Amino acid sequence: MAPKWRELADELAEQIKAGEYTPGQQLPEIRELVNEGKGSKQTVHTAYKTLEAEGLVTSSRGHGTVVRPQTPLKRLGIERYDKAKWRDGDQVAFIADRVASGRAYRRGEQTQSVQRVEAPPAVAAAHGLPAGAEVYARERLVKEGQQPTHTLTSYYRPEHVEGTRIVDPSPGPAGRGGGFRVLYDAGYEIDHMREELDPRMPTPDEAKLLQLSPGEWVVELHRTTFTADGTVVEFAIGVHAASRFAWAYDFKVPDSASDEGTGK
Repeated sequence: MAPKWRELADELAEQIKAGEYTPGQQLPEIRELVNEGKGSKQTVHTAYKTLEAEGLVTSSRGHGTVVRPQTPLKRLGIERYDKAKWRDGDQVAFIADRVASGRAYRRGEQTQSVQRVEAPPAVAAAHGLPAGAEVYARERLVKEGQQPTHTLTSYYRPEHVEGTRIVDPSPGPAGRGGGFRVLYDAGYEIDHMREELDPRMPTPDEAKLLQLSPGEWVVELHRTTFTADGTVVEFAIGVHAASRFAWAYDFKVPDSASDEGTGK
């Protein structure tokens, strides 16, 4: 038999999911549930802390325990990289996500720093560089309003980006069309990419930077971007607040047997 606090947490979780408590609504004060016979003060307190750890509520001094808004951004898979958006228009990838989600982007919601650094091992391996080689690291923190959504650090070979807007540390996207447009203008048109996703618990620094509640997970993204001849022109590492994104991928299903038959 489950402990009393677990039973209460499950009961409240079902009420939240059923819409009986709506996003932004405060749950009853602990003493109210105690008076209703839901358990002792410690039982209710533990149930609330469990809901917080499971990402359903937030709690703060003066505001009590409040249902967390469940309105994640749609994080597009393939469509966000459509060349028509950044090559022929001015829409960078993370803004494409905002448009698809019906949200606006406001100036100042992306900050960045750019510096030349020694390539971390994963970066050196992705670019095929020897240990100790230097790369440019373009580190961004992206927010929606005042709430951080994710970090993204792109690593480039110096010979690909030296003298371009990518190494300009000004806040915001790297000009019209962002980094992919800069690479295109420099003669490096992106052709395909690989994304790897790794859900995990955040480090203390990540939890602080992304303003995560206790128990909230992150999704670490590794993105490798290639030209048609297989040259890696960007390797990026992102850390996304898991509850703030809904990931969507739309792609053509491969048929390797058919491709072999046609000589492709």
